[in-house]
Amino acid sequence: MRSLKSESLTSPGSPVSRESMPATAPAKAAFTPLRPGSWRAWLLAARVPTLSAAVAPVLVGTAAAASESGTLDGLVFAATLAASLLIQIGTNFANDLYDFRKGADTQQRLGPVRVTQTGLLSEAEVARGTLAVFGLAVLLGAYLASVGGWPVVVIGLASVASGVLYTAGPWPLGYHGLGDLFVFVFFGLVAVCGTYYLQAGTLTRLAVLASVPVGLTVTNILVVNNLRDIETDRASGKRTLAVRIGERATRLQYAFFAAVAYAMPLVMWMAGETGPLFWLPYLTLPVAWRLARRVMSERGPSLNAALKATSRLHLLLAALLSLALLGPRG
Repeated sequence: MRSLKSESLTSPGSPVSRESMPATAPAKAAFTPLRPGSWRAWLLAARVPTLSAAVAPVLVGTAAAASESGTLDGLVFAATLAASLLIQIGTNFANDLYDFRKGADTQQRLGPVRVTQTGLLSEAEVARGTLAVFGLAVLLGAYLASVGGWPVVVIGLASVASGVLYTAGPWPLGYHGLGDLFVFVFFGLVAVCGTYYLQAGTLTRLAVLASVPVGLTVTNILVVNNLRDIETDRASGKRTLAVRIGERATRLQYAFFAAVAYAMPLVMWMAGETGPLFWLPYLTLPVAWRLARRVMSERGPSLNAALKATSRLHLLLAALLSLALLGPRG
């Protein structure tokens, strides 16, 4: 799902009306060689570094299903991965557009360049792109629904709707402190369990347990993003959870989520859900420890590097967890 919100989920600035901002690229665009409307501008809008949030749950959900059933449907895997990526990209497009419209993305933002705010893509272009990407996701969803039935329809429609409503509508989730919950639920529980269901046709305890570390580490991407943006979010009226609970509690939230995520492989092994390779995710513990220390001490733009590293850690942890799941059970 930042949502992911990672670079995934945007960062705001001080309140500025749309009328007071030129439609073409202001100050920040002058520092980028990108040409307005170019394919590179669209690539920037897609926020490629955040797409691990779409890949990780599909890897883990598929591996969990294969470990219990001994089979893997390659076509279903490919369609699930493509649909997940499209929903993430569509969410990023919508986030870019509606954060700008609500005055949350301005020249004061601390994160990466946003294409609507800088004029690299027009509002109309981003709106059309959002519609097109979500449309493709729905088409793939129709095939997946033929495999998994009505539960997949519900999951798909809810995922698309939540991706838009994260920043759009009269009561955007991300502006009322619900972003963290949204990301954990849709990019953790729903994505892993939905992937598992598509492969296995059922849902087991393993799928639910495996979704927890995925959901917590992807949510930590958003936690870093919102920690970085506390001051500008507060100024723009964007009441993220970080704004509501404060800087210290947000840092502790990151550490707590990481600790629980790393406890889960051991919990799964003790519950008899994984075999002797359960320890593989712990190879990333030194990286997680260094990252937690950085998040506990750094602030502002210096957290951009920690945000990217958290996204990479999320994907690496998911890949190693998938390998652990695919290993022998006994």
